[in-house]
Amino acid sequence: MAWLLNFALVVLLVVVIAAWVMLPWPGALAALALLAAWLTFTRRGTQARSVVAVGLSTLRQRLGASAVIVVGIAGVVGVLVALLSMAEGYAETLRRSGSADTAVVMRGASASEVMSVLGRDSVVLIGQAPGVAKDAQGRPLASDEIVVAANLPVKGGAADEEGSVQLRGVGEQAWPLRPQVKITAGRRFAPGLRELIVGQGAARQFEGMVPGRDIRLGAQAWTVVGIFSSGDAMESEIWADVAVVADTYRRGSSRNAVNVRLADPAAFGAFKAALEANPQLQVEASTTLDYFAKQSEGVTKVLRAIGITVGAIMAIGAAFGALNTMFAAVAARAREIATLRAIGFTGVPVIVAVMLETMLLALAGGVIGALIAWVVFNGLDASTMAAGSVGKLSFALHVSPALLWTGLKWALAIGFIGGLFPALRAARMPVATALREL
Repeated sequence: MAWLLNFALVVLLVVVIAAWVMLPWPGALAALALLAAWLTFTRRGTQARSVVAVGLSTLRQRLGASAVIVVGIAGVVGVLVALLSMAEGYAETLRRSGSADTAVVMRGASASEVMSVLGRDSVVLIGQAPGVAKDAQGRPLASDEIVVAANLPVKGGAADEEGSVQLRGVGEQAWPLRPQVKITAGRRFAPGLRELIVGQGAARQFEGMVPGRDIRLGAQAWTVVGIFSSGDAMESEIWADVAVVADTYRRGSSRNAVNVRLADPAAFGAFKAALEANPQLQVEASTTLDYFAKQSEGVTKVLRAIGITVGAIMAIGAAFGALNTMFAAVAARAREIATLRAIGFTGVPVIVAVMLETMLLALAGGVIGALIAWVVFNGLDASTMAAGSVGKLSFALHVSPALLWTGLKWALAIGFIGGLFPALRAARMPVATALREL
């Protein structure tokens, strides 16, 4: 029968921990308020506060053992938040790349721009579709673009080490379509010439990305004439005139995709319906907001899975460390706990007190680990191959408040596990036996 009770306790513990990890911060505040009210206004709560106060007053005598809990949980939270900040930074960079009032049109069933091919007739018809915004001259704000892979020497790598970068061929309408793109050094490329402008992310990754330098792409010499910033995924690309790129890579009049600015976000429905209703077109349109969100899903899930897996493995170790420490603490305080129970303290205050002590130590470790992760990793530059891309995506790790809250929840969950079983042992300890110890 005892094993059945233990099994039920483990199942209940798993359910409670899972619910806690998914709990939003308002729910945690409500739980904290209820606990504070119980500790303040009930007899058992007052008893629990007394036991906690006694336990905390003896922490100096158990400083080394308590530090094991704090340092172990700080390590778990620090690593977890650092790894998850990669996924958050990657997704945030791609989210900033899209908007509800711009759309990308590709060949039907194409997962990304590099997998799409559009003929010249399709490009013209897309620009004429209803809902497309016009510039001051009445021309549609539609940019037909080519996306190809180019290999360049990696900065700081071996002499023959090369990496893949995404080369985007654009026309003059790309500038009003993407007003966030700003030249930070040099100038824009001139139409018809083999000139390049380089995103700041690409400039950090590859050699020779300096205005005035010549590089080789597609067996041709190109001149870098400018550096640009955009604050999104475009910073990982290099841009050139679309006609020159098409000639260099033998694309003729075909294009990979057409990016358009809509008259307003509400116009997307009519724009998409018009393209789908046109029998001359076999294309698929989506807002750039949706497009980049889908592009980020796969890599973000992988990065999060890695972070949670590594964090869970470390959390198991930290939980066992907390269990050992608290079992030792309970054993050392056996006579004290038995005395409290002998003078009228019930088992519930003892259980709550031991768990609160462990969770306070866990909270301290969680705060330390989260702060270290935020100071060291927030804004740190990183890069990886982008889903649906032919080049690396540069992004900054992002330690968001939501990630910090996730780390604290993990810390408290480890503390809960580490304190529960020692607390139950303390409450079940026979008073007479405990008083005879030591």
